[in-house]
Order: sequence, then structure tokens, then C-alpha cells
Amino acid sequence: MDRSPFPQPVLIERTGNVLSFTLNRPDAGNEVSSLMFEAMTAALRSEAAEPSARVLRIRGSGNMFCTGRERAGRDAVAIRSEVARLIELKRLVRGTSMISIAEVHGDAHGFGFGLAILCDFTLVSSRATLAFPEMRKGLPPAAIMAYLGRYALPKTLFPMVLFGDTLTPAAALQAGLITQVCEAAALRGDADALTDRILALDDAGVRQCKAFFQSAEESPIEQNFRSATDMLTVTSLRLMQGR
Repeated sequence: MDRSPFPQPVLIERTGNVLSFTLNRPDAGNEVSSLMFEAMTAALRSEAAEPSARVLRIRGSGNMFCTGRERAGRDAVAIRSEVARLIELKRLVRGTSMISIAEVHGDAHGFGFGLAILCDFTLVSSRATLAFPEMRKGLPPAAIMAYLGRYALPKTLFPMVLFGDTLTPAAALQAGLITQVCEAAALRGDADALTDRILALDDAGVRQCKAFFQSAEESPIEQNFRSATDMLTVTSLRLMQGR
């Protein structure tokens, strides 16, 4: 436990094959600050350079998961820098070869909801509220809309981002934005069980599966078929040699 008068705004921990980020600004709704962006980005870049962890878990302390991000920029240069920083974190979370799990125990709004959606598995407490509230201040959530259409249908999504209404976890599940609705007391245990299931799988196979799944979403089917032929050949040989 951090007993210093200035606790770390994001706790980054490695336990075995699991890398965990705990957003740790409960008094500010766990809004992500510049220091938090920098710390998480550095950890993900380090992991990409020398992969060792197999699962990434993202959670929040206190009663909230994450209610957004700090906006300190007051001119074009500063604002563009802030946006580039948040998009880089999203790129790294989506692109990591680790399987990512968002543990949304409390409210997730704006950037927080967008970050949770990007994870491979998004587990949400039945008590949480979810929302894209940016348009209520006249700001289109472009950094979220950039990828939101990969998860749900346009006729479902557009009203969510246009009006910013609060969503229930059940509505988000029906839309395809989250993976599972959990009872509040069971969420951590459900995430633990999911982690164990992932770690029980072949490490190299899991990384290949995630990479191919994401690539196939963005590529023509004929290219996917060619890539599938290559991957299945290489992987089959690897598995036979390992027996």
C-alpha cells in the first residue's frame, strides 16, 4: 500500500503473467491525467518491446471506473498534443498481444467507456452507468467514434453518441459494446476466472489468434484466406514439433 502523501495516480503492477493498471484518482472520478497517460503508455511500449505478460487487466479504485480525461490544453498545439497522447494509448491497448480485460466496477463515461470498449473483454458491474456525454458540451467524441463502429451497428450507436444518454450495462451488452454484465460482488472473481482461462491456453497460439482476428476485421476476405493458409501452416508445424 502506498502510504506517501502523494499516492501514484495509476498503479502499475506485474504479478506472474498479468500486468495490471489501476486508475487511482478516486476523488476525481479516476479521470486520466497526463501523468497517467505517460505511465500506462510507457508500460505498454516496454511490454511490446519485450513481451512477457499475457494478460492486461484495467480497473479503477474507489467507486468509479473512469469518468473521462483531464483537458488542460488551451491552444491548438496543446490540444493536439493531448489528443495524440490519448490516441496513442488507445492504439497500444488495442494492439497489445496481451489479452486485455476491463473490470468496470463503477461508472464509465467518455474516455473511460471508450477505453473499456477497446479491451478484448469488457466486464461491467450491474450497478455501473455508461455514457458518451461529450456532445452535451458540444464536443463530438471523435476519438471514440473512430473505432466504435467495429463493435455495434450504426443505427444503435449514433443516438448514443449524439445525445449522450446514460446507458445501462444491459443495454450496452445488447448493443455489443461490452462482454458481460456481472453482479457487483462477483466482478473481480469473474475477471480472475477469465484470466485463468486465458492463461491455460497456449501462449503463442493466443497471441496469433488475437493478431489474426484483428487483422481479418480490416482486410479483404481473399487476403484473409491467404494469411490463414500461411498462419495455419506455420502454427501446425510448431505444434507438431512441440509434441
